[in-house]
Amino acid sequence: IEAYVSTAHCDYTDPLAIFAIRMIQGDLVDSYNGDMAKRDSMHNAQCLAGMAFSNALLGIVHSMAHKTGAAFSTGHITHGLANAMYLPKVIAYNAKDPTAKARYGVIADKMHLGGENDDEKVTLLIQYLRGMNDKLNIPQCIKNYGKDSYPTEQGFVPEDVFLDRLHDIAVNAIADACTGSNPVSYTHLRAHET
Repeated sequence: IEAYVSTAHCDYTDPLAIFAIRMIQGDLVDSYNGDMAKRDSMHNAQCLAGMAFSNALLGIVHSMAHKTGAAFSTGHITHGLANAMYLPKVIAYNAKDPTAKARYGVIADKMHLGGENDDEKVTLLIQYLRGMNDKLNIPQCIKNYGKDSYPTEQGFVPEDVFLDRLHDIAVNAIADACTGSNPVSYTHLRAHET
């Protein structure tokens, strides 16, 4: 998804990204649930996605996942799960850009999600991804990450620890190599760095 809306996407990367999206839509949940044929298919899907983003680059979803994975001494946030938690939120933010919104609309169309206009399509795409996260037992936010493994009502990142590290995580994410190809520029945020 990030490769498809990246500012560096092109005619060569778009088909790879869309085909990978469709394969993941059809196979990821079943793969997670133990279907070995779907797991085999997911190897191909991840390779196609990798070919797309190796050339089209990524965006702020990956930038934030890179910077939050090991940011907390209480535990590690797995890279793939961090990406999954951030993706719906970043889509909502990036959809403020008309070009990105239209490209998210194309993704929703290719996934057969419905919607009469790009606003509806973006909403349906976000809902679909949140539903997929639920089916994969991925929390919707860092606050709940690790909740099943820890004897508290929240996950292993207490809110005060998160807020204490938030500034540095944000500054580091803005400086990450993936941020430059995000469809919405984050350079205006640099003025707020201290």
